[in-house]
Amino acid sequence: MLILSLLILVLAAACVLAVRGVRADARAEAEPLAIPEALFGPQSLEGVLCTQLMDGDITQRQYLRSMAGIAARDEERHPLVVPWRED
Repeated sequence: MLILSLLILVLAAACVLAVRGVRADARAEAEPLAIPEALFGPQSLEGVLCTQLMDGDITQRQYLRSMAGIAARDEERHPLVVPWRED
């Protein structure tokens, strides 16, 4: 009789520990992930300008002037060379 009572207690304790583990896993899954805001921020000058335009920090004219400046600087630094094709 004593062995049977001990077996029931051990099984009950194992069930309680198993349920606690499952609850802890479910609670950990329910918590949202902490993702840094820097991952969603603009990664380029064009992205910064676009964000400023969308937020209303700059006007459309300022945006277009800035983008034209970026394009001119890019053309100066990395000119586009088109190979000639003779037919």
